[in-house]
Formats: sequence, structure tokens, C-alpha cells
Amino acid sequence: ILENVIIQSIGAASSAVVAGAVFTIPALYMLDIEVTFWHIFLTAFFGGCLGVLFLIPLRDYLMVKEHGKLPFPEAMATTEILVAGESAGQQAKTLAWAALVAFIFDLCILTFTLWKEVITFHAVGVGRWIENKFSMAFRVDGLSAIVGLGYIVGIKYASIIAAGSFLSFLVLIPLVKFVGGGLEMVIPPGDVPISQMSVDDIFVNYVRLIGIGGIAGAGLMGIIKSIPSIGKSFILGIRGIAASRHEEHEDVRTERDISMRDVLIGVAAIAICLWLFFRGGVANSLVATVGVLLALGISFLFTLVAARAIGLIGTNPVSGMTLTTLIITSVILTRIGLSGKPGMFVALIVGGVVCTALATAGAFATDLKIGRWIGATPKNQQMFKFLGVLVSAVFCALVMMLLANTYTLGSMEMPAPQASAMKEIIFGLMGPEAGVQWILFSFGVIISVILWMAGVPALAFALGMYLPIQLNTAVLLGGVIAWFVGRSSKDAGVVKERKERGILVASGFIAGGSIAGVVAAVIAATGWDSFLSVSYGESASEIVGIVMIAALAVFMYQYSKRIKS
Repeated sequence: ILENVIIQSIGAASSAVVAGAVFTIPALYMLDIEVTFWHIFLTAFFGGCLGVLFLIPLRDYLMVKEHGKLPFPEAMATTEILVAGESAGQQAKTLAWAALVAFIFDLCILTFTLWKEVITFHAVGVGRWIENKFSMAFRVDGLSAIVGLGYIVGIKYASIIAAGSFLSFLVLIPLVKFVGGGLEMVIPPGDVPISQMSVDDIFVNYVRLIGIGGIAGAGLMGIIKSIPSIGKSFILGIRGIAASRHEEHEDVRTERDISMRDVLIGVAAIAICLWLFFRGGVANSLVATVGVLLALGISFLFTLVAARAIGLIGTNPVSGMTLTTLIITSVILTRIGLSGKPGMFVALIVGGVVCTALATAGAFATDLKIGRWIGATPKNQQMFKFLGVLVSAVFCALVMMLLANTYTLGSMEMPAPQASAMKEIIFGLMGPEAGVQWILFSFGVIISVILWMAGVPALAFALGMYLPIQLNTAVLLGGVIAWFVGRSSKDAGVVKERKERGILVASGFIAGGSIAGVVAAVIAATGWDSFLSVSYGESASEIVGIVMIAALAVFMYQYSKRIKS
């Protein structure tokens, strides 16, 4: 089981490193800044290593002295899974079958095009009628990975996310068309009159900016609400480091850490490498020095917040903290005379390093708590975590370059919501002209404040406003399936087992669908997709798609509740 703890910790590095990179690096592509493998890899690697290094001195304080005060809900769930090894065989079988079904299902859509992915309901007449008559749209994405995600999200948050899309596609887009449809002039940021725009054109040019403002507003409110916690975390963290230095436990295996000397050497080495990275990119020693200081200083401060947030509620407010980092960095760099694409490059790299550090620190806090409960050696976890960060950074860079070469980041097919928000804000602060239509952006911020006042999770709703409706209706479908599974029996014990089995099925859908997405991207990049795809008519393809998404939903429900009452 101690080996499994290490394996789990290495594997967990992937999601943290990717989360940090995907929030920021795609914005470089959207801003038409040249991106290489080394830009992505080094940003992810430096950030991941900083997240591990800054957390090591806090381990004794967070895991030992704060034991009982920080519940670490995610660590508790993972620990229970690791301990309950006797049922792992059946769980693995369920997961594998679900992943295989999802892989085949999604590959049939993405590569072989045996049926249509996005169901617009044009084939049955309803979809085309509401678009032409009312400038509204209701669509569903048929990929199993998205439905599986919705199952795990659950009906509550799936409904909130879908509600954001309903506001965009059933209210705001028709409103823009109604108000501007009679005007012949071009209203920025559009490049043609609104009367000539389709539903998707209005969404991309106007309504999506409101969603971006909502995401930014929700992130900033999260930081504002966290200010007391940030201050408390910083003070407690400094005390924890000081206490840890005065107490040596090298004689106890479960208390061994990488030494403070090695931690400082590691931070210094990353600082030097990061300085050389910036120096080679912008050819200015002052900017490189400021960038390094910002990356290290903000990473250290917010790492404490990220670790405590994971310990308290299992959620890491990484997007809000990264947004704040970008704003601070952009303002400082502008004051020292750096703007335009060089300034945006440095600001986004700093943001990427900080974001990856925060995501990694939060995930590593969970790993260390698991190790504490099970009896692992912290030093081993810490050393192997660097291996996980290295491998994850390599593959993160390769996959992101593949996706960027295959799709258009920030488009309807690959929306990258957080990165789009970062891009709009940083372009508005450092670009040659106002990159954001601030009135639309402000509408989104106001909506997020109103949602907060009403007690509605603003970030989930704003993400729904930004993302294409077909993604969020698919998430809602998964949430509805989870709701039905949760009410499939009057026996509470049976319902609990069915819910857990459903989560395994949904996880399999996400895993299999994700692998299918990568395989399809590789096939598309090589050009083989044109030989493998099947074409037999738009309407027929959509009707088959409706049947298949219905069949997928039925399969997920029935397979999840294969626990007899």
C-alpha cells in the first residue's frame, strides 16, 4: 500500500500540472505569440517544482500540528479507496469496461463520423425553426466524456452551469438580435452588421465577452473573500516553518523530509533558470529580475492559501489567484516600460508558473495527508513528486502543441474558458489598444456580483455563459442521469453502492473519451481522418446521433445501477 501511495502521488501530478498550464498557455496562442515546446514545458516544470518545494517546509505544520483542524476531504476519500483493496478487482473491471465503451463511442464520432457529434435538432425541424424565428439555439454534444463529467459534477452544479448557457443562448443572443437587428452599422467588436450575424456569430462577438467578465468577476470576488484567509495562512505558515526548523524528527521514518538546505538550493536553481528563460525571451535584465521575483513571491504567498483551501474544503481557488497574479504582473511590467507582445509573454509565463505551482501544491497537500494517514515516508513522496512533475510537464507540452496544431484554441470547438479570460484581460491591460469591449465585460462582472448576492455559485454560472451550449447541456444530461441513479431504490445502502458504481462508470467515460480525443487529434494531425471518415447526409447523421446519445444515457443508467435491491 505504501508503493500505491507513491504511484498515486506521481500520477496525481499530471492533473495538477496540466490544470496550471491550460489556464494560461493557450492565451499565448490566442494572442498570436510564438509558442515552442520549451515555453510550455519549462513553465509547467518550474511551476510544478516550486509548488512542491514551497510545501515541503509546511508539511509538519499542515499535516501534523493542524491534524483534526483541516479535514482534507479529498485525501480522506482517496485513503479509503487505497485501504479498501479487496474490492479493487471488481472496481477496475467496471472502470475498464466503461472506458472501452467510451473510447469506441467517441472515436466513432471524432474520427469515423458515423454520426453527428453536436445535435442541433435541425433534422427534426425544431432546431432550425427556433434559430430562424427567435435567434435561439438548443444543442447537445454527444461525446461520452462530457456526459461522464456531468455525472460526477452532479445535478446541482450541472444545472447551474446549464443555466448560464440558457441565459446566453435563450435570452442574451435573442436580445442582441432584437436590439441590433435593424441597424445597418457595424458595432464593435463585430465586423459585420448584427442583422447579418447568425446565432453563433452573436455569441462569439458579444455574448461570450459577458461570460468572460463573469468568470473574471467570480475569480476576483473569490480572492476578496479569501483576503482574511490569505493573511492568516501566511502568518500561520511562517510560524509553521519556524517551528519545523526547531524540531528534528530524522529518527522517525514518517517524519523525514527533504532538508531545508536542499529546498533553498532547489528554489535558487529554479530562480536562476527562470531568469535565463526570461532573459532569452525579452533581452532585458530588469524585466527578467522582476518576472522572477513576482513568480517566486506570489507562488510562495498563494501556495499557503492553496494548501489550506484543499485541507479545508477540497477546492483550490487557483483560477482567481492566477487572475490576480496576471493583473498585478501586467500593471508592474507596464510601469517599468514593458508592454505589447513581449510584456504579455512575460506576464503569461509568470501567471503560468504561479498557476502550476498553486495547482501542484494543492494536489501535493492531499498526497502528503494520505501518506500521513497510511504511514508513508514524506521524503520519498517529495522526491518522487518531482518525477511526476517532470513527466507530466513533458506530455503536457506535447499534447498542448498537438491540440493547438489541430484545433483553434479559444474557438467554439476548443473554447479554453479560463485562458480566454486571461487573454482578454491581459490584452486590455498591455495591448496596443483596448482589446476588451469593457461595457460587455462589465456586464459579466455585474452579473457575477448579483449571483453572489443571490447565493448562486458565480463561477459555475459564468462558465456556462461562456461555453457553447452543447457542452453544458451534455453536462446537464450526465447530472440528470446521476439524479435518477440516486433515486433508483428506496434502500439507502443500495443507492450508495449504485452512486459509487456510477462514479466509476463516469470516470471510465472520461478516461476512455479523453484517450479517444487524443487519438483522434493525432489522426487528424496526420491527415488520415479524411480517409477514415464516413459521410451519408447531415440529417441522417443527426438522427443517428440522437438515437446514439439516448442509447448512451440508457447504458450509463442501467450499468450504474447494476446493484440489486
